[in-house]
Amino acid sequence: MSRRHRAEKREINPDPKFGDLVVTKFMNAIMLDGKKSVAETIVYGAFDVVQGKAKQDPVTVFHSALDNVAPHVEVRSRRVGGATYQVPVDVRPERRQALAIRWLIAAARKRNETTMVERLSGELMDAANNRGSAVKKREDTHKMADANRAFSHYRW
Repeated sequence: MSRRHRAEKREINPDPKFGDLVVTKFMNAIMLDGKKSVAETIVYGAFDVVQGKAKQDPVTVFHSALDNVAPHVEVRSRRVGGATYQVPVDVRPERRQALAIRWLIAAARKRNETTMVERLSGELMDAANNRGSAVKKREDTHKMADANRAFSHYRW
């Protein structure tokens, strides 16, 4: 991290098909080696599969999946005296969104369907229905924060 000043936020354009900034962020997170068109194909293909299966707007399914995966509290390490405590803290909205996107993609990549389109669509459907490994990750994070509630007075 820079010690001089906070890094400025980059301007990103909404995606061409749905005009949604969050979908663009999701696409950029899926993208590997700068291959934006491949990431676009994966995301739009997954949205088409979701629309076929769920019979509703894929962007609303996507947003509900993100809301179900986004954590409200997490633990941060805090050193007091010689001991390190796991202190529960609230998660900032930008970080909540970033974590949700990251966890969804990681969970989709770990699934064992054949193509990434199928994996991503399956994980989005599961997350929208409060199932799947991305939602489990959120639950584990909340459990960890709840277990360490005794150290919440070390918040900074």
